[in-house]
Amino acid sequence: MSLKNTLEIDIVSITSSKIDSVDFENIAFGNIFTDYMLICDFKEGNWQKPLIKPYEPFMIDPSAKVFHYGQAIFEGMKAYKDENDDVWLFRPDENFHRFNKSAVRMAMPEVPEAIFIDGLKTIIDLERNWVKKGLGNTLYIRPFMIAIGSGVIAQPSTQYRFMIILSPAKSYYSGEVKVIVADHYSRAANGGIGAAKAAGNYSAQFYPTKLANDKGYQQIIWTDDATHTKLEEAGTMNVFFRINDTLYTAPTSERILDGVTRKSLIDLAIREGLHVEVRSVLVDELVNAAKDGSLKEIFGAGTAAVVSPISAFAYQDVEYTLPKIEDSFALQLKDKLTKIQYKLADDTFGWTVKV
Repeated sequence: MSLKNTLEIDIVSITSSKIDSVDFENIAFGNIFTDYMLICDFKEGNWQKPLIKPYEPFMIDPSAKVFHYGQAIFEGMKAYKDENDDVWLFRPDENFHRFNKSAVRMAMPEVPEAIFIDGLKTIIDLERNWVKKGLGNTLYIRPFMIAIGSGVIAQPSTQYRFMIILSPAKSYYSGEVKVIVADHYSRAANGGIGAAKAAGNYSAQFYPTKLANDKGYQQIIWTDDATHTKLEEAGTMNVFFRINDTLYTAPTSERILDGVTRKSLIDLAIREGLHVEVRSVLVDELVNAAKDGSLKEIFGAGTAAVVSPISAFAYQDVEYTLPKIEDSFALQLKDKLTKIQYKLADDTFGWTVKV
C-alpha cells in the first residue's frame, strides 16, 4: 500500500546538503540528523500549517511548561530502502495511534492523522537519499511533541509543538547484553504513565540503569511496582522469555508499553507455529527455569534494537548464564521480521507502507 499526501505543507529548502560529510558505515545511534525537520504548532485551540525547514536549533521561552512539568511525548519508527531503491515504513498507523494515546494521557492535544502521516511521508520523501540500502541500514524517525506555552503555574500548556526529526542508523546494541532483574526500582506504576511514550518514563530509568552499568550490566529487567515479582520490560524494550519451547511475554497494561515490534513478533511466532503465551512471568519462575535448564532464551524487542538477545541475568547478586543456541527463536524471528521490513520476503500481514 502507499501513503497519499492530502496536506499542504510549506517547505523551506536547504542551500546545500550535509549528506556527503557523513560516514554511514560508522554512525553512533541517534547522533547524526538529516537536512530537514518538520514543525507544526498548536495554539489558540488549533493546529497550524506544518512547515518543513532545514534542521537547526530553535528558540523557546525558559518558562515553557516542558521544562517545568514534563509534558513531552515521542515515538520511534524506521524507514527502510529495498533493492529497487523504494522506501518503506513499517506499521506507521500503529505509531500514529500510540502517539495520540500518549497525548491524551499527558493532557496534550491529539495530532491529526494528516499532519502526522502526510508530514512523515513528505519529509521522508525529501530525505530518501539518507535511507541506505542493505540489512541493518535504516533511517530512524523521531516524531515528538512538547509543551511550549510559557508560565510556571502547574497546569497543562495551551501551546504545543509537534516535530519530526530523522537520523540515519545502524544497529542499536552490539555485543552481548547482560541484565539485572529489578528488586527495588520500578519503571512504572498502576495509574501512572508507563503505557505512554512520555519522556519522563525514560529519564526515571537513567539512575537505576547507571547502577546496573557500574556492576557490568547493560540494562534492567523491570518488575511490577507493587510486589517486584512479575517481569515486565527490559530496559527500553519489551521482553520475551523462552522456557523449553514456549515463548512468554507480559501482557500490556498501564505499566507496559504496547510495543509495535512486540506485537509483530507475537504474530510472526504464531504464524511460524511457535507456542506463545501472553501472561505474567514471575521472577521465581525465571530463576527456577535457569536453575533446572529449561530457560533457553531471553530477548528484548523494540524499534531501535529490533531484537536484542540477552546472554545472562542477575537477581539478588546471583548471575545466571543462558545457553548459546545457534538457531534461537530470537534470531529466527528477527530474521523473518527484518526480511519483511526490507522487502526481502512477502509481507503477508500488510505491515509495510511505501513512501
